[in-house]
Amino acid sequence: MAKVVVVTSGKGGVGKTTSTAALGAALAQTGQNVVVVDFDVGLRNLDLVMGAERRVVYDLINVVQGDAKLAQALIRDKRLDNLSILPASQTRDKDALTEDGVARVMGELREKFDWVICDSPAGIERGATLAMRHADLAVVVTNPEVSSVRDSDRIIGLLDSKTEKAEKGERMDKHLLLTRYDAGRAQRGEMLNVEDVLEILSIPLLGIIPESEEVLRASNMGSPVTLSNVNCAPSRAYMDAARRLMGETLPVTIPPERRGLFSKFFARRAA
Repeated sequence: MAKVVVVTSGKGGVGKTTSTAALGAALAQTGQNVVVVDFDVGLRNLDLVMGAERRVVYDLINVVQGDAKLAQALIRDKRLDNLSILPASQTRDKDALTEDGVARVMGELREKFDWVICDSPAGIERGATLAMRHADLAVVVTNPEVSSVRDSDRIIGLLDSKTEKAEKGERMDKHLLLTRYDAGRAQRGEMLNVEDVLEILSIPLLGIIPESEEVLRASNMGSPVTLSNVNCAPSRAYMDAARRLMGETLPVTIPPERRGLFSKFFARRAA
């Protein structure tokens, strides 16, 4: 049975879709059988980041409503045979997602894959709550800025109240992925530092993704950064985060300033 992960945040533009693609590809690179699922109905960007936009025939809504079988909608990645995508609809409304339909699709995905990575829309509306409802664990993506952290705190509250695990009285594991981090700006007080964010959100740190043009370049190329440039800093950070999701204990490295200062090692243990 697959482990279902929801990649979520309260604020848009923090890197959820980029992180979903990068983590999914990183897990697949370790030999895991992975599917990434786009729950952002009406916008649909995950297929662009994965380079699969021209191959979409059926989508999540078609499968949820019974208009297509899951096998018809799944798109296998051309670079990794064990990585697939279930795209969202660009023309339908989020109200087309039904609780029963989503539950059925998630059940089918659990039987077929080792990992199901759900790319949640930002905010607290229906698409976001359905994306997190069946999750076993959550990756909360946030930028080191006050508004992003505050919105993520709200999402943590929803994860503790609006999921199947919460309704059963079970605890959902939540992990923090801090994106677009710039050590120099944090040192100058232009953004929150790692300790600030951890103190506010109080969840284990999964990884710190440095601000880098490589992430944008990879997205524009239609490739997860973990496939487009395996040696760049964001790719290494995502690969380490994926290994932590799989249970490895690795120190979390605070990215150095772009001028090239030596990295510091963050003492906290990752989840």
